[in-house]
Amino acid sequence: MAENESSLGKVGWTDLTVPDATSVRDFYSSVVGWTSQGLDMGGYEDFVMMPNGSEDGVAGICHARGVNADLPPVWLVYITVADVAEAMRKVEELGGTILRAPSEPGPGTFAVIRDPAGAVCALYQA
Repeated sequence: MAENESSLGKVGWTDLTVPDATSVRDFYSSVVGWTSQGLDMGGYEDFVMMPNGSEDGVAGICHARGVNADLPPVWLVYITVADVAEAMRKVEELGGTILRAPSEPGPGTFAVIRDPAGAVCALYQA
């Protein structure tokens, strides 16, 4: 995910969380040519997806378990913010809903929100 001030407000990452990440990884590998690298999640692996011939991750495909158990099966964009706690205050103030608050707001954390129109995204603090 993005880590500097010039990335604030930009989509820094995209994840897809599904019950069977392995089969969905294989689907996207076949359909769009992505390769993958396993990411240890403490007892199972999620996947960082990369364009063929590249080592730069462009998306994650995750199992719907552990910290991801309650995430919806949609491509979830992570928008980079300077302060995730402040952003969550604004979400509620402006009619949005916090679907998942980070356990410890600060660098490297994210919150999942629903905007007033019903769209879901994550706010990520680098």
